Amino acid sequence: MEAEAASMEREYVAAIDQGTTGTRLALFRKDGALAAFSYREHTQIHPRPGWVEHDPLEIWENVQLATKDALAISNIAPEEIAAIGVTNQRETTIIWDLVTGKPYCNAVVWQCTRTSQVCEELEKRVHVESIRERTGLPVSTYFSGPKIRWILDNIPEAGEAPRKGRAAFGTMDTWIIWNLTVGVEGGSHVTDYSNASRTMLMDLRRLRWDGEMLDMLSIPSGILPTICPSSDREPYGWTPKGAYFISRSL
Repeated sequence: MEAEAASMEREYVAAIDQGTTGTRLALFRKDGALAAFSYREHTQIHPRPGWVEHDPLEIWENVQLATKDALAISNIAPEEIAAIGVTNQRETTIIWDLVTGKPYCNAVVWQCTRTSQVCEELEKRVHVESIRERTGLPVSTYFSGPKIRWILDNIPEAGEAPRKGRAAFGTMDTWIIWNLTVGVEGGSHVTDYSNASRTMLMDLRRLRWDGEMLDMLSIPSGILPTICPSSDREPYGWTPKGAYFISRSL
């Protein structure tokens, strides 16, 4: 939050819990006591049997609405919030346009099985145990890597966007943080180790994106977020005063 808000003492921490069925916003006092709580449910989209999608714009809107609700209930001012933390559904995959802020398609949810063919083809080409040794994960439709490949292969605009420098991949934490830090105006494109470790793209030993895994799935490294510690002395980014209460026109 902006420096001019420093005159008001910051007594609270906001926790965003973005889950599979909805988004929760909790405000905690310094002593850990709960000051306010709000919840907004989002739509479950099933285009085909076995396919599960969420609308990232609906979820971002719900983050804002849940925040507004909690502040209204508690009569807490935004300037009183010292920090915002995010926890989220894992593996759910979004690719969006860095210029417009629009997702190229709905988020492909962790439950979705549309990437079964991507996984089968990978298993034919690569020794599965080598992937487990590198990433700690089996080849599965569950994880983000195959979902990225599916989106790039099946959504023409997304497939061309990396060459133009306009594509960003993220799990739900990355999407929310990017928007909280004012998105198209220079939002922070980051994730943490716990989310990165569930993509099937991170080298567990070196704690960085694995170049060989990216090559195996033909995923361009430029679309990936920076991996940060889950709890860091340095903030991931800054939320300007009032920014996340304003629904920007997309």
